[in-house]
Amino acid sequence: MDKPPAVDRPEKFRHAVSVLMNRACRRRALPMPTDPSPPRAPSGIPSRDRPGAQPDIGPDAAQHPTAIPPTLGLVLAGGRARRLGGGDKGLLTIGGRPILARVLARLAPCAAVILNANGDPARFEALALALPVVADDVPGFAGPLAGILAGLDWAAAHRPDLAHVVSAPADCPFLPTDLVARLHGAARSASLPLACARSGGRRHPVAALWPVALRHDLRRAVVEEELHKVGAWMDRHGVALAEWPDAPVDPFLNVNTPDDLAAAETLAAEHPGA
Repeated sequence: MDKPPAVDRPEKFRHAVSVLMNRACRRRALPMPTDPSPPRAPSGIPSRDRPGAQPDIGPDAAQHPTAIPPTLGLVLAGGRARRLGGGDKGLLTIGGRPILARVLARLAPCAAVILNANGDPARFEALALALPVVADDVPGFAGPLAGILAGLDWAAAHRPDLAHVVSAPADCPFLPTDLVARLHGAARSASLPLACARSGGRRHPVAALWPVALRHDLRRAVVEEELHKVGAWMDRHGVALAEWPDAPVDPFLNVNTPDDLAAAETLAAEHPGA
């Protein structure tokens, strides 16, 4: 019988992120991250990132309401990281913090969070990460849409009270603090079922809002049509765009290569609040 998700309780969520950060720093003999900003919650997550918080979404708040419906956070970690020699990109450290810890902090407004990853989930247990790990059920590494489908199906089966999923890739170290709120706000403002992030004129379809109700259509597309392009499926249903600036740091910069990793490390040093 499936265990109930542990991350829908704020204290366990905060504890999981804290343990992840602490153990990663000890493994790499790195100093614990410091922050000159106002006092943080005991877990190390800023108060604005605590589960259920209503983040400040900037000067255009009127266009992006801050109300966040109950939402499942989905971290997409199913990639094989071939250009980085394999492994889990989310476990790489940027600015003294694992990328995965940074992503989890940005999904803290969600009611629960799960991790989509293939292979042996025991590699995450070593980090004491109290997240359900959900694998694709579409064989052959069908791409991000298979991971999205796994998240939507998990929500329907285990958290029917959550009608939306917000996905985020596990290799983006600088995701915006208002990701969840702005995606919901964009979908509401445009009266569209889906929303995805855009920065610098580029869409980022895997940083997106998904209605659980569309899971059956998504399964047909992935399994019967063998569709792999995320944007192509989104466009069928209508997708709103939530815009962020790409300077001084692109919040959707992803780490795919050693050069990306070095560039992200430099940006983290120059912009410690990113």
